[in-house]
Amino acid sequence: MNGTYAHRSNFHTLLLCVMFLSLLAGSPLFAKTAVDFNPNLDFSKYKTYAFIGAVENLLMLQLDPDLMDDRIHHAINQELSKKGLREVQLGQRPDLVVRYWANPPSQQVNVTTMGNWAPYSPYIGSYWAWIYNDISSSSKEGSLIIDLIDAKSRDLSWRLYLIRRISNSEKDWKKADEELTKAFESFPPSDSEKEAKKKERASHPAKSDQR
Repeated sequence: MNGTYAHRSNFHTLLLCVMFLSLLAGSPLFAKTAVDFNPNLDFSKYKTYAFIGAVENLLMLQLDPDLMDDRIHHAINQELSKKGLREVQLGQRPDLVVRYWANPPSQQVNVTTMGNWAPYSPYIGSYWAWIYNDISSSSKEGSLIIDLIDAKSRDLSWRLYLIRRISNSEKDWKKADEELTKAFESFPPSDSEKEAKKKERASHPAKSDQR
């Protein structure tokens, strides 16, 4: 009798652990990175990109801005070149435009009133709102956001949230590089990832479109 009870208790404990881990895996808040993207795009059409750097006034990190630009530019070049994309200048009609910006911890500012967004939007409404709002309202560390924007339509195609506090230390940058590399493994998204994203978006209807 005691053996049967212990067996059931262990089974229930295991089941609860599996359920808990599943919740963690499905929530962007518990990850060091989170990825969002438009599941209706044909990502194979993207062959070139231009790096335009940070959104002015929204790089709220205690870092040398030139060092930040160099490190992120290098990391993105490394990852996108693995995918067969080639960097060009903005005047060469790239397929994608790459920029980055930062959310401070717990979204202490209204980003729509900050920064020089032109000619691209912050993309924090519509279907982009769910993950953005969850991360920006709950992250205690803040997040570095990397946007891949369709240069022709000026719509956001793919977004990476790197959720961590970054300082000038080599240790922090090493971890950030590792997390960024891991996140870019899902670019471009697979067919199964697109289907999962469509279901996710169906469960979280679009908010008022602030793009």
